[in-house]
Amino acid sequence: MRNRPLRLARPAARVSVGDLVGTMRDRAASLPQAQRQVATLMLADPEAALRANVADLAWRAKVSPPTIVRFCRAMGFGGLREFKLHLAQSLALGTPYLHRAVGPGDRMSVIIHKVLFGAASALTNLEQHVTADTLERAVSRLAKARRVDCYGVGNTSMFMANDAQARFFRLGLTSNAYFDAHSQLISAATLSRSDVVLAISYVGRMPTLLEAVAVAQQQGATIIAITQPQTPLAERASLLLPVVVPADPAMRVGTEATLAQMAYLEILMVGIGLRRGRAALNRLKRVRQVLQEHGVDSESHPALQWSLPQAARHPV
Repeated sequence: MRNRPLRLARPAARVSVGDLVGTMRDRAASLPQAQRQVATLMLADPEAALRANVADLAWRAKVSPPTIVRFCRAMGFGGLREFKLHLAQSLALGTPYLHRAVGPGDRMSVIIHKVLFGAASALTNLEQHVTADTLERAVSRLAKARRVDCYGVGNTSMFMANDAQARFFRLGLTSNAYFDAHSQLISAATLSRSDVVLAISYVGRMPTLLEAVAVAQQQGATIIAITQPQTPLAERASLLLPVVVPADPAMRVGTEATLAQMAYLEILMVGIGLRRGRAALNRLKRVRQVLQEHGVDSESHPALQWSLPQAARHPV
């Protein structure tokens, strides 16, 4: 009996260098689940993918190392090395100071798709970098804290700290937001073991913020940090909520980092609300009712109704 030659599976059709990122995006939905996870990881941070080996990518995507190779072949390449070479060339053809995925000749419909898909991929990828146990511990500490002080430095972090304070306050927590070095140090000096500091800084290296956090630690307060891993702030944190997103070419703290921080605040608020139970939910209900009655969160202010003639207030 004649031995038949072994037939090797043909890789997918080779893609042009300039559209590799777009090809991954277009083909992701048709891939097996494990390979879709690899595509999501690659699209969320292609620059990091270039620096990682097979084992690193497999760990981050929560798949087996052979799945990484199968994904590269599905994209039309013999292996990870060839895939990364073309990915690097593809990224170099983009607009490095504006957006990592948008090309100079992209139509508006393509720009919309790339920007929104990048934001969605970054949020999906975020789930792979934080554990439910860490968030559960953070929610537990916040829900029973005597006081929660929120620190932020810089435009984005200041906004996030202020938003966190507003959310926690509505849930019944004694909460404050501090943005300048002087106030943060005073806050830190008056904390205790029953208190929590929520320190928000994507950069994670602001000296004045680190000083305030160090004082708060000396007082025994729990430090919950929303920042990048392996930053000085992350190293000082009792609980780290890592912000792992691709570097933004235009802004130090880009849209995807902002969305990740907002997502963490939403998760914390929902978790605390559920932990504090009926009292917190009733408080939220009452706050909304009062705001609506006074026209703050309603489509029209009551004063507009008061100024109308009697007949106009109650039209037939």
